[in-house]
Amino acid sequence: MYFCSVQNNILNHINSPKELRLLKQKDLVQLAQELREFIINIVATKEGHLGASLGVIELTIALHYVFNTPEDQLIWDVGHQAYGHKILTKRKAIFHTNRQAKGISGFPKRDESNYDAFGVGHSSTSISAALGMAIASKLKHENKHHIAVIGDASIASGMAFEGLNHAGVTDANLLVILNDNAIGIDPSVGALKQYLTNVKKGTQKQDNIFEALNFNYSGPIDGHDIHKVISELERLKTIKGPKFLHVITTKGKGLKQAEEDQVKYHAPGLFDAKTGDLIAKSASKQPPKYQDVFGYTIVELAKANKNIIGITPAMPTGSSLKFMMDKIPERAFDVGIAEQHAVTLAAGMATQGLVPFCNIYSTFLQRAYDQIIHDVALQKLPVIFCLDRAGLVGEDGATHHGIYDLSYLRCIPNLIIFAPRNEIELRNIMYTAQLGLEHPIAIRYPRGRGVTTNWKQPFTKIEIGKGIRLKEGNAIAILSIGTIAKNVNDAIANCNNSDTISHYDMRFVKPLDEKLLHSIFKKYETIITIEDNTIKGGFGSAVLEFASAHNYNTNIKLLGIPDTFIEHGSVKQLQNIVGLDTESLTDFINGLV
Repeated sequence: MYFCSVQNNILNHINSPKELRLLKQKDLVQLAQELREFIINIVATKEGHLGASLGVIELTIALHYVFNTPEDQLIWDVGHQAYGHKILTKRKAIFHTNRQAKGISGFPKRDESNYDAFGVGHSSTSISAALGMAIASKLKHENKHHIAVIGDASIASGMAFEGLNHAGVTDANLLVILNDNAIGIDPSVGALKQYLTNVKKGTQKQDNIFEALNFNYSGPIDGHDIHKVISELERLKTIKGPKFLHVITTKGKGLKQAEEDQVKYHAPGLFDAKTGDLIAKSASKQPPKYQDVFGYTIVELAKANKNIIGITPAMPTGSSLKFMMDKIPERAFDVGIAEQHAVTLAAGMATQGLVPFCNIYSTFLQRAYDQIIHDVALQKLPVIFCLDRAGLVGEDGATHHGIYDLSYLRCIPNLIIFAPRNEIELRNIMYTAQLGLEHPIAIRYPRGRGVTTNWKQPFTKIEIGKGIRLKEGNAIAILSIGTIAKNVNDAIANCNNSDTISHYDMRFVKPLDEKLLHSIFKKYETIITIEDNTIKGGFGSAVLEFASAHNYNTNIKLLGIPDTFIEHGSVKQLQNIVGLDTESLTDFINGLV
């Protein structure tokens, strides 16, 4: 089914590291070629993360060849690079289900395989996790090796430094492997990146930073020379205490286009496995991606307002802040994988009269929770948080769904929370926010395309805390928040008695439009709240609290994400699973009218 040019295929006979370790070392070069082709051929048609896994093929083979996994514990940071690992650890036959509903996860996952020692998806966790395992093994008098593989972008994050700082004063049997390819999803940034570049060039004059932290440092070595990597791993196995191996790799190794355009081929979508060329999607006119609406709008606003600043933690392309970095580079900052720093940096700028737009994926803002409370909201600093990838994000699954932000933000005093139902609303709230607010605001919007082709309308100021009625009926009121309004509109149109149903876009979760809510509760006997956030503590909970505070006995139904972690699949599939797709909403409403 999948193209492979290598005869006498070795990979066909490798189902686990047990068979891998029976090979002669000279055969591993061919195995690396076959493994690359296997990944390329499947990802070409099934999509997924490509470049990171291609870059660590030799390292992956060497680790399982030298170490006795899963007894020896191997932890990958982030997990984008773990496709080769999955294929070599008893998942080759099902790898074609990667990231699909009911298939294997795109990231290491503990309940999927005992070879996945730690579940990952967010960056910079591997060192701390591996150190915890290493200390536990020592306390239990176990003779195990613990290996953390981390990239040069991830190791610049604060948590990685915390792990290194602790590990350096232990005698834990820990090996940290730095996979240095000078890129995360976008090119790595910062002083540490420059230090590593100088090390590779041999121009670094300062003391070795890792040796200064009490690690036995080795490298840098060519991460694609499998014999050199194996030799060094064998040597390091004999050394006790914390060790550090610096390997140089090329992201996308083995596919010319992926090597030359590492950003685009991080997760390229469909492409031709033989040529590497991307397969163009339909050229028919489509609404823009929400991230691009943000990107174009902040450039437009920043040209008129010299105080506007753009900030993102390592997601300039994914957030489309890259547009501002290209047009107004002196006021747009990629701070690296440093969400906590990004938030407090924005807070510091706000104290000086600047207008910072801090763009962070919803799932990654979780990592800066204390900074939102302590450094921003407590001081009433008008930072503008733009939360991309809110709601169900699809194939990246449980680690990446942005379905908790309404709940974890709603309890914070002094914070405004807004969810636009379309691209025009996103532009207008960005415009409104930069005019000057007395409090910080969080604006959450989803991954993917919107619903409006003529989205670039003249700006209109939005009244803070004001909801609107989209449709009037006389029996049931549906209250929605954000872009789920599209599914609600379609569901109402399909209902048996659509004229009996009202639909309100509340827009703000905080402050709630209490004047509008009072009129709704006095008019309707049944109210349905609908959100693409967890039901626990979210928008519906806010409406229930309002009803309780004002002694309303109205029948209230809450629809949203249930109290469980949602796995991976397409957004439409996942919406169907949780009952938020158009068909499910239609059936639910029909059951009430």
